[in-house]
Order: sequence, then structure tokens, then C-alpha cells
Amino acid sequence: MFHLNNWPIRWKITLLAFGIVLFSLLMAATILLGKISSMKVEEVGQRSLLIAKVTAQMPEVKRAVGLLNGELRVQPLIEQVRAIYGADYIVVVDMNGKRFSHPIESRVGTHFNVNEAKPAFAEHIYVERVEGRLGEGVRAYAPVMNEEHQQIGVVMVGNTVPHILTILEDMSKEIVLILSLTLCFGIWGSYLLASHIKKQTFQLEPQELARILDERTSAFHAIHEGIIAIDDKERITVINDAARRMLKVKGKAIGENIRDVIPDTRLPEILELGRPIYNQQFYVGDTLILSNRIPIRVKEKIAGAIAIFQDKTEVTRLAEELTGVKAFVDALRAKNHEHSNKLHTIAGLIQLGKEQEALRYIFQLDEEQENVAHYISGRIQDINLTGLLIGKISRAKELDIALCIDPYSEFRMFPEGVTYHDLVIIIGNLIENAFDGLSEMNDRERRVDVSIVQDESYLTIEVEDNGIGIPEEIRHQIFAKGFSTKQKDERGIGLYLVSSIVERSGGEIEVDSMVGYGTWVRVKLPMERKEETT
Repeated sequence: MFHLNNWPIRWKITLLAFGIVLFSLLMAATILLGKISSMKVEEVGQRSLLIAKVTAQMPEVKRAVGLLNGELRVQPLIEQVRAIYGADYIVVVDMNGKRFSHPIESRVGTHFNVNEAKPAFAEHIYVERVEGRLGEGVRAYAPVMNEEHQQIGVVMVGNTVPHILTILEDMSKEIVLILSLTLCFGIWGSYLLASHIKKQTFQLEPQELARILDERTSAFHAIHEGIIAIDDKERITVINDAARRMLKVKGKAIGENIRDVIPDTRLPEILELGRPIYNQQFYVGDTLILSNRIPIRVKEKIAGAIAIFQDKTEVTRLAEELTGVKAFVDALRAKNHEHSNKLHTIAGLIQLGKEQEALRYIFQLDEEQENVAHYISGRIQDINLTGLLIGKISRAKELDIALCIDPYSEFRMFPEGVTYHDLVIIIGNLIENAFDGLSEMNDRERRVDVSIVQDESYLTIEVEDNGIGIPEEIRHQIFAKGFSTKQKDERGIGLYLVSSIVERSGGEIEVDSMVGYGTWVRVKLPMERKEETT
């Protein structure tokens, strides 16, 4: 069965517009016919009253009314008047109600009930609507006055009001013409409008648009990345489920100012900058995100901005943890080499029969190791960093490098938004880069100094070496992803990770270097993360 829902939108709009035009025409016609009918009643009433007045002023009528057999003179005269003016009836009566004229000859001389028109017998002139045998009509009354201005009778003139069908019949040609032109132009205009709408919707029907919208909406919310868009008034226009989940957004959100929903948002700054910002990491609340923020332009004007972002918290922690594990593996490998060398020394002393010297050597090693571990663990209040530093000291010994920890170093608590994974990355990579800077030096003692100082405002980490230094022309590139002075695979990541952690934590990095003399690096991390501003 062919349902209306299956009709093309073009024909739906055309049919709707046709119905509206037709209904409007019918309403207008009804109002117009009512107005015409009222005008016809008014017109017939005024004409009837005029005839009544003229008849009442005729001298023959004045002389005959009240006389014996006066009807013989009045009847013929009134019939002539009725024929001339086209009245349905003209009745002349005296003050007693005796009829002196009537369109029906047999009623002449009979009496009219004066109670039906009392005002007329009191010298009143008026018109009233009446229902008669011929239908609805009007009746006009006018008094007949003698020479002494005394009322001697009444003239009643009646006319039938044209029926509405008669009015329609009289105007049939005009009505058909107007109706035809209006409907033709209405249908034509409706078709053009429907065609324009169809063109604007890419020739798609409403049910197709609805299906596409449902599909796109489902796909939009199924995307793993968060998506949020605002207009030029900073009101949220789009937000998907992933964005709600990552940013912990609850409630409606759509239509609200983004600063009210996400206080530390950085999306509005794109409206001010007018340019995109790609692959930037920062915190929104306690969530670390990697964001691409792009302005939305309509006719070269910025109409809003959109952000597409990923939750990097877990991914970054995993990557940092893996990097930290790698650092611990390197430390264990160095420790293994160191213990192998020491075991070989002890075995040699025993083979030479120097059991006492071997025992003293073991006690000396144990005391040194215990002193280092006790000193570091007493100043650094985190087992992970303690283990890292002890491991780096062992690796430095293996590389014949003196790794010195500043005796005033102290670590009590982590800065806001920074975990032990972050500090393992920072300290581990800075020390490893210092080792790399010393790897090609053999002309003097190789030394790396590490300082970790903390106060109420900052955690400051300094690493200094007396290695080959960094040329000034490449110094600004050392924190770029993939950049390395070593031509080896999988290099150029460490310092980039350090820079990323410092940047998202709101910290600072300072580098000073002199070729042939060494490099000094300072990292300052605020204890309280600065509020993101736009």
C-alpha cells in the first residue's frame, strides 16, 4: 500500500502548500461572502426605506388613507409604484391596521396586526429583518402624515435578501478565475520551493537524511578520540561520549559556555590565535591529553573551534614505565658486570692463598655499598629514585666515570601532576646523555655531577658533565623528537620525553654548554601546577 510517508519530499511540500493555499482561499471566501451578504442586507434595507418614505409622501396616499373605500384609489397607485421600484411588496395601512394596498388582491381591506409594528404607529422610521415565505428579507416602515402633521397611517415595504448561493452564482466567473490563478501560482511556487530544498539536501529524502544522521551520530560517539567543538561565543556545539568520559563532563553541556563546563579548557585560545595547534600535550583537570585544536572558518571568518584529543595518561605512564624498566635493566646489567669483576678479584686472591686479603676486600666492598645506599636513601625519599641513582652509580663505575651526588641533595615529595615515572625519565635520560658526552673523552678524568634540590616552590634537578659539550648551532634542537648527535637507531627520544614532561608540568629547562668543556642542564618543576590560561 502506498503510504504518505513514502512520498518524495517534493510532492509532500507541494501537497502541503496546495492544501494551505486552498484552505486560505476557502477562509477568505467565507469571510468575503459574509461581508458581501451583510452589504446586500444593508443595501436592500436602505432601498426599502427609501421606497417607504417616497410612498408615504405621495399626496394621493395622504388623501386616500382613512377615507371610505380609499383602497380603491390607493391599490392601483401602489402597485404601479411597486412595479417601478421592483419591491416585493408595499402595504399601506391606516392607524386601525386596515390594509389599503397589498400585492395579494384578496387581502386589501383586511386588517394588519398593529402589535407587530408598534414603533411604526408611533411615527418611527426604521428597518427590520424578517423571515417570510420567500426566505430572509427586510421590511422598512415609514409613517403617513396629513397636512396637520398627524399620523394617519403606515407604509411597509418588504424585499427578499439574495441567498448566498445566488451571490456565488452571480460571481461565479470571477471566483473561478481567482481560484484558478491562485492555485496555479501556489502549486508552481510550492514546487519550486520543494525543488530548492531538495537541492540543498543533496537530493536526499528526509528518511535518508535521518538514517545518515543516525549512522554518523553512532559513528561519532563510537570514535575513541574525544571531540569537542565550540562556536564563536565559546558555547559547546558538539561533544562526543569519549570527550565526556575523558574530561568527566556530566549533564547537558551542549549550548553551555565551555569555561563553565571545563574550567581549565584551552580551546577558546584558538578563537584568539586564529590558527591550528597540533600535537600539544597538557592537563585538563587530572587528565593528560594530546590535542589537535583547529579553528572553524565560514566565509573566511572564524565561526568556532574544534578539538580532537586522546587521553595520554595511561599510554604515557606505560611508555614511561617501560623506559624506566629499561633504565633498571641497564643498571642491573652494569651491576652484574661490576659484581663479576669483584668476584673474579676475590677468586684470584683465594687461589693465591690470600684469604685474609680477600676477606678484607669483601668487607670493604660491603661497607662502600652500604654507605652509598644508606646515604642516598636517607636523602631521597623514594625507593624508585634511590634504585635509579644507585644503578647509575654502578654503571658509571663500569664506564670509568665518576658519578657524584651532591651531598645537599634532598627529595621529599612529588610535584603536582608528576609521578615517579616522570622523574625516572628525566633523571635517567639526563644522566645517560651526560655519559654519552663523556664516551669519546680519554684525556682527563670523566665526571658527572647530579643535584636534586627541593623547596616549597620547585623541585630542581641539575646534571653537569665535563664532556665534549654541545655546539651552539644545534643546541636548540636537542629536545626535538628524533634528533640525536649519535647515528644510531632508536635515538632522539630521551630528551624529547624529558621536554614533554617538563612542558606539561609547567616547568622550565635551562641548558648551558661549551664545546670541549662540558654541559650543564637544569630542570625546574613547580610543586603546584600552574593553572592553564588562554
